[in-house]
Amino acid sequence: MKNGLIKKFFAIILAIMLILTSSLALADTVITVTGSGETQVSADTAIVSLGVNARDKDVLAAQQKVNGAIAAIRQTLVMLGVPEDCINTDYMNIYAVYDYQDDHEQVQAYNAGSTLAIKITNMENVGKVIDSAFAAGANTLNSISFSASDTEAAKAESLKKAVSDAKAKAEVLAEAAGLKLTEIETISEGGVFSYDNSVGNFTARGIAKEEAVDTGTVVQAAKLIVSASITLTFRAE
Repeated sequence: MKNGLIKKFFAIILAIMLILTSSLALADTVITVTGSGETQVSADTAIVSLGVNARDKDVLAAQQKVNGAIAAIRQTLVMLGVPEDCINTDYMNIYAVYDYQDDHEQVQAYNAGSTLAIKITNMENVGKVIDSAFAAGANTLNSISFSASDTEAAKAESLKKAVSDAKAKAEVLAEAAGLKLTEIETISEGGVFSYDNSVGNFTARGIAKEEAVDTGTVVQAAKLIVSASITLTFRAE
């Protein structure tokens, strides 16, 4: 009789332990997801990278050609209304151009170059700045990049979208697994960054030949993408 009671007692204890273990296992179930969100904002600043390349058999002559053209470009842009502190030297280079004949290497000429980085805050003037610089002696256009001076509101909106995206993913996963979300255990920001989606977006505006007007460069400011990512961990049962 005693043995029977002992067996029943241990059977009950074992059942209780199994129930507790199952409950703890369910309580410890977590679902971790990542979410992302994007918001567009209009660019209000452009950085134009352009400059001058010149070649001459004399290295000093090549450099003087570049210096003269850069000085003329600076003067033209200042007269156009671009502040002097918004016209900065980006980089300079001088290198020899070699000629290879009969297995002999000799210097044929020297190439000198200088590039300016021009900050423009009036987006309507970007094309005019480029045209004026080329009229003053520029012969290379390297890139145009865009940015926005204030992206805080867009960052906040992107973070909200990222959270909503993560919640939607977690709900789908929980439903597929036969679980129910109970609470958020952790939340962490993966990062917020912005980029433009059409660097160097410029074209030449065609003017009818019979019109005595030069063609002009049209620059359409890019829409900046402000992107955010987050990671959420949910408890589920």
